[in-house]
Amino acid sequence: MKIEALEPFGYEISDLDLKQVTETEFADIHAAFADAGIVFFRDQDLAPADHITLARRFGEININRFFTPHPDYPEVALVVKGPAQTTNIGGTWHTDHSYDDVPALGSILLAHEVPPTGGNTQFASMYRTWERLSPGLQTTLEGMRAVHSAHHVFGTKNPHQDSDDAGARRIHNADVADRLPDPVHPVVIKHPISGKKALYVNPQFTLRFEGWSDADSRPLLDYLGALATEEAELCEFEWRVGSIALWDNRATWHNARNDYQGHRRVMHRITIEGCALDAA
Repeated sequence: MKIEALEPFGYEISDLDLKQVTETEFADIHAAFADAGIVFFRDQDLAPADHITLARRFGEININRFFTPHPDYPEVALVVKGPAQTTNIGGTWHTDHSYDDVPALGSILLAHEVPPTGGNTQFASMYRTWERLSPGLQTTLEGMRAVHSAHHVFGTKNPHQDSDDAGARRIHNADVADRLPDPVHPVVIKHPISGKKALYVNPQFTLRFEGWSDADSRPLLDYLGALATEEAELCEFEWRVGSIALWDNRATWHNARNDYQGHRRVMHRITIEGCALDAA
């Protein structure tokens, strides 16, 4: 197994079959995951059952309430954009499941069909973003909390209530999203694995700071978003069939580029259950 550090952050692991990972190899994968929050693999041939087995080594699986499930393996969510569709899933900077009281640990995304060009995924580090804040702003943010929500993304007014090429919906259970309470999480967390401080807001699901209005919150949220996603700070992954990204939802944001109109992109995602987040 070879582990290569990427710039500005992340790791790519090669010479490894994820169907046959030893305990020592898994410990090294987990250490890289804890350090950077994102690990990539290439040339993997995982059936859905193999994908599930891999995910369970990291923790319990979260059955996604909104994405279309695999017809035979409900643990696997289908992330699909067809040739005729203009919107994609995940095409806004976000972290998965911050709208839950107990946010997800991470996700494992496997590429099954990719366009000839485009469709990359960008990642931003919330460890690095925290470290780049001025001491005064760090002091301001510590002790603050923020309100997160799924209503505007997966609810009845969400932008993905369109159908795929066969007429099937990509997003489901909008009424469930409408009824979800809006959780409140620390703005700066002590990461439950690494122990490092990380910023925990994101452009898609964070509505406002607790005790602040939306209007008062917006300039600071926008500033944090702009700082986190400066081009020099991003890790961008070019997908090939059999590629895998394993990311930590408490330490990264991601954004799926929507630049392959007229082509199909089919991904299988498994999300891993996390734990309640503590303030730093």
